[in-house]
Amino acid sequence: MYKLEPLNQLLTEFYDKMSSWEMSVVKETGYSLAQIHTIEVLGIHGAMRMKELAQKLGITTGTLTVQIEKLVNANLIERDAHPDDRRSIVVRLTGDGEKIHRLHNQLHLDLVKDLTRNIEPEHAAILVECLEKMNQEF
Repeated sequence: MYKLEPLNQLLTEFYDKMSSWEMSVVKETGYSLAQIHTIEVLGIHGAMRMKELAQKLGITTGTLTVQIEKLVNANLIERDAHPDDRRSIVVRLTGDGEKIHRLHNQLHLDLVKDLTRNIEPEHAAILVECLEKMNQEF
């Protein structure tokens, strides 16, 4: 069994650095971090019901409704009634929303490239496997 404390410290330090980087990148866009995360999830997964999106973001549908309203007003997201369930609302990115997603995603890809430039491919594969397992625990 490995010691948990060094892993805890490293994960905490990585999270703090990643959060700081994310805040600095998002600050330049004029949108909030929550708005960018909403765009990011829709960019990755495509159109979805509000309830599904709230679950993926780990927030309530009430909190999401406020974010969606701002993004609709900014012409980054469209919302429509679900075709089979009129009580459900489906949200999707507009062309402008997709553009922001692509730009933000490229920033992430550039960061990952920089962070992993000194990691051997076989170690990177192990890192991917470990992160996948860790993500499944949430």
